[in-house]
Amino acid sequence: ERELEKEKKREKKRKRKKERGEGETERQRDTQDRQRQRNRERRKNARMSLRALVGVKRVIHYAAKIRVKPDKTGVITDNVKMAMNPFDEIAVEEAVRMKEKGLVSEVVALSVGPKASQEVLRTALAMGADKGVHILHDGELEPLTVAKLLKTYMEEEKFDLVVLGKQAIDDDANQTGQILAGLGKWPMATFASEITVEDGGLSVVREVDDGLETVKLPLPAIVTADLRLNEPRFATLPNIMKARKKPITELSPEKLGVDPNPRLVVHGVEEPPVRQAGEIVEDVDTLIQATKAKGAL
Repeated sequence: ERELEKEKKREKKRKRKKERGEGETERQRDTQDRQRQRNRERRKNARMSLRALVGVKRVIHYAAKIRVKPDKTGVITDNVKMAMNPFDEIAVEEAVRMKEKGLVSEVVALSVGPKASQEVLRTALAMGADKGVHILHDGELEPLTVAKLLKTYMEEEKFDLVVLGKQAIDDDANQTGQILAGLGKWPMATFASEITVEDGGLSVVREVDDGLETVKLPLPAIVTADLRLNEPRFATLPNIMKARKKPITELSPEKLGVDPNPRLVVHGVEEPPVRQAGEIVEDVDTLIQATKAKGAL
């Protein structure tokens, strides 16, 4: 009986070992299948890897109080908190995400402006851009000038994709991307809320007045980012430290053959009128009478 019990125990041990072995084999097969799938995706994406150029602008921080200069020639920027244009942050985030998916091989951030513009380039590098390009210019800049600089640099470096914010929050011009596409005769999609790389081109979902519109673009192409394209990441401390070692190339408008002198004249900048307090009325009739009294009806 004692020998029989020992034999039963040995049999149970053999069964457990066999079950464990089969489980490990299944897990190994699953791991190998997932690895093969990832390798197939990497090979597919490697054939489609693009070079992306992202424009970033240094603007007054969206939460800062704006004050007009005493001579009314512009707004005061001395001792005011500056930051990257929020829509440009979205553009950088989208390009970095495309790189993380293997769709983009290199992300280059470009900024035009004074020496302090390197701050926003470092932010872009900390978010994941590979290198920065600073076109140094201390004077006023217009969308046409920036578009010409982008066009020249894009043609020299052979970029496949340019991603810009749809507008800058300082002038709200919403012109640079459209002018760039017109100068280079490249296809473009504005107000993008989704970008997909497919069939050797782009499929872009645009936000329009009637809802959403999907357009397909061949490459090279220009895309401007809208608010709902993504949620930009916060740069972590290790990435901020790494960004200090990433290269920033300095250029000038003259070196790129572009005249940076402005073509528009600003005659004056005024603060918006102070909004008057509202008035609460008891009923619709009183509302109509008050509206008529103010000459609105």
